Amino acid sequence: MRPYVPRRSPLRALCGALLVLACTATGCSGDADSKEGAAAARPGAAGAGDPLFPKLGNGGYDVTHYKLTLDYAPDDNRLKGTAEITARATEPLSSFNLDLAGLTVRKATVDGMTATFTRGGTELTVTPKSSLSKGRIFKASIRYDGTPKTIHDPDGSIEGWIETDDGAVGLGQPTGSMAWFPGNHHPSDKAAYDVDVTVPTDYTAVSNGELESREATGERTTYRWHTGEPMASYLATLAVGQFEVTDTVTDGDLPQYNAVDYDEVDASRKVSEQVSEIIDWQSRRFGPYPFSSTGAIVDRNPDVGYALETQTKPYFGAAPDELLLVHELAHQWFGNSVTPRSWQDMWLNEGFATYAEWLWEADHDGRSADEIFQDFWDGTDDQSEGIWAFPPGSPPSAEAVSDSPVYGRGAMTLHKVREAVGDDTFFSIVRTWLKRHRHGNADTRAFIALCEKESGKDLSEIFDVWLYGKGKPDRP
Repeated sequence: MRPYVPRRSPLRALCGALLVLACTATGCSGDADSKEGAAAARPGAAGAGDPLFPKLGNGGYDVTHYKLTLDYAPDDNRLKGTAEITARATEPLSSFNLDLAGLTVRKATVDGMTATFTRGGTELTVTPKSSLSKGRIFKASIRYDGTPKTIHDPDGSIEGWIETDDGAVGLGQPTGSMAWFPGNHHPSDKAAYDVDVTVPTDYTAVSNGELESREATGERTTYRWHTGEPMASYLATLAVGQFEVTDTVTDGDLPQYNAVDYDEVDASRKVSEQVSEIIDWQSRRFGPYPFSSTGAIVDRNPDVGYALETQTKPYFGAAPDELLLVHELAHQWFGNSVTPRSWQDMWLNEGFATYAEWLWEADHDGRSADEIFQDFWDGTDDQSEGIWAFPPGSPPSAEAVSDSPVYGRGAMTLHKVREAVGDDTFFSIVRTWLKRHRHGNADTRAFIALCEKESGKDLSEIFDVWLYGKGKPDRP
């Protein structure tokens, strides 16, 4: 972000009879074990334990796949959906929770059997007919409908489901995805997704990954999108509108899908070319592009004051400038492929994406990274306002997770590490970081450990001052 899913044989019958006789004579532990397992089952936690968002996400299971089947009517802003969630129980569960804000749940099933459910705030508690043993793969299906909510954040920004002049968009950072589908909405639980969306035929529905098919039936069209690489739910998107679509490839033959609102077409003529150029440059800097496609969604959405790094297709509320494209595409490596284990590590997303802007400027006849660093320290750079409000490695609250220090001072921390270890070692660290944690989760502690191991240096002073120190450090 940056502001702006037989018949039994006689032998078996005989064996069964002998087993019954043996159990009668000696006693069997099967029933006892079953009862013991059932007794051990307990409700999954209503929260993943995030330091900043303790109620976000849920415990007791790990999602591997979401299959969302959606039908959206733009005229009255009504959404009907079925979410099929494939997951593995990580502990014995008598019930489990999903995050869902608003909407009306009509039915819930677990492995095809009707389950009971209750609602409380943004928690949807699902109780299957029988408990789920640890390690069991299960499929929960939730059928729901209603008018999705727009979530108003404390900082004045909006997320969730946002209506536009000609449709709507679902934006999820940090909590908004729960406004349009139920799930385990914490970045630590990544999954593959299939999103089928039916809309009126004169609309286009765009989501993450690759468009597998487009099928028109009467006056409605169904778009089927597939995301094979793991994705955190906050990076999922669905944009419905009237778009000019460009389905092409980058210079490196990577599939590129761009959807541009007709009102933004003229101002976005260079977007396809810029995406190709930037992806090529970032691949040389950071290592191979981590996904099977790329692109962009350029909407006309003046109510959204930011761009978002939605996986494979960053979302822009208006035609983006070059540096904004650099920032959001850098997130495909930093944040989307390597995702923070908790929101407290947001600087690993935004600090790197901001530093990518610095590197781009330096490589394209602009200021050097040293000069940009000094402009941030002096307060003369446009993005430097407020960067000393708190340490970027310790955001004080959920409301501050996307504030200036996480971006600008996060980038300054990276530049100080680069100065300390040298260019060759620094960029080797970056590429190792991205390769080691590709499509996974990681945290600040792991990053610091990698920096010190690869460089052979004690970097504690740099991180203590620039990442965790309070106030403005002495002039470097």
